[in-house]
Amino acid sequence: MATPTPLQALRLRLALPVGDNAVFDGWTEAAICSSAKQLGIDPAQARLAFPKDAPHMIEAWIEGVDAAMVDHFTPDAIAAMKIRDRIRSMIWFRLEASGEAREAVRSALSILAMPQNVPLALRTGWRSADLMWRLAGDTATDYNHYTKRLTLSAVYASTLLAWLDDDSEGWADTAAFLDRRLTDVMRFEKWKAGWTGNAIRRPSLARFLGRLRYPVN
Repeated sequence: MATPTPLQALRLRLALPVGDNAVFDGWTEAAICSSAKQLGIDPAQARLAFPKDAPHMIEAWIEGVDAAMVDHFTPDAIAAMKIRDRIRSMIWFRLEASGEAREAVRSALSILAMPQNVPLALRTGWRSADLMWRLAGDTATDYNHYTKRLTLSAVYASTLLAWLDDDSEGWADTAAFLDRRLTDVMRFEKWKAGWTGNAIRRPSLARFLGRLRYPVN
């Protein structure tokens, strides 16, 4: 990963605290200022480094979760784990990293669901799924590259929704939900491996998924 500029580094430093403060201040400049005060950062610098409109504040917060995940899941830390366990651990890490900001996450999803923000929501979801797969060691470059990320985006999104309303101890209900979804994914991957034995179908699927990743403007 490229070395961040000073402003990018400051934005990443602010990201998770901004999410926590958005619980009380909303996705507003007030959350940025509260976070700057907590971290001993000049509020003017914080406002310069961090987006001020809600959708891009949320995007910056997601980038902060992504960065924290990268720092946590080093190659040595996951070397002995199976791929499924790596993906599960990354999703769970993201939930734990968002725990203090859960009500802000709820409002963030509502904001990103607005029609004008759907393209941003899709981009951020794709980036996070892509990052999880790359950290997990995925090197697929064919249509599997696309299907894996689309599937993981759906699993993560549905798990987030389950987590938002989970009052069970230790989020046990969410853990069970996530395990069921991952089991479904493993079944799908097994089915897909058999389905793709028909090489005639493969090119059209690749073109279709390619248009999903690179949509026509």
